[in-house]
Amino acid sequence: MTAKALSPLAIELASAKQSLAFFRKEVKFLTTRLKLERFALANDKREQREAKAAAAAAKREAAIAKAQARLQKLLEKQAQPVGVKALKANRKPSKAVVTEGAEANAIAAAIMAKKAKA
Repeated sequence: MTAKALSPLAIELASAKQSLAFFRKEVKFLTTRLKLERFALANDKREQREAKAAAAAAKREAAIAKAQARLQKLLEKQAQPVGVKALKANRKPSKAVVTEGAEANAIAAAIMAKKAKA
């Protein structure tokens, strides 16, 4: 049996088919790698956002705890007055004494008495 002699065009066609199959496999492989890379980048970004949010929440909680401790300290000071200054500060103010009106009434009474004598 003799082998058929292939023409140069047929040889070129067979070579092109083989290279086409290779490049199709290469495209599939690179596409898969690109998808995995994008997924990894998205995952990293999501983890960074979550870490940033957790850090912000921890910072906020620490600030709230600090403010509550400061408030508690102030309330404890307020609940236990000590000394003369504290007693004066907690004392209820007395009614104001108006001396200006009393003086004016006394002067008016003196003038009326002079007029009555005259």
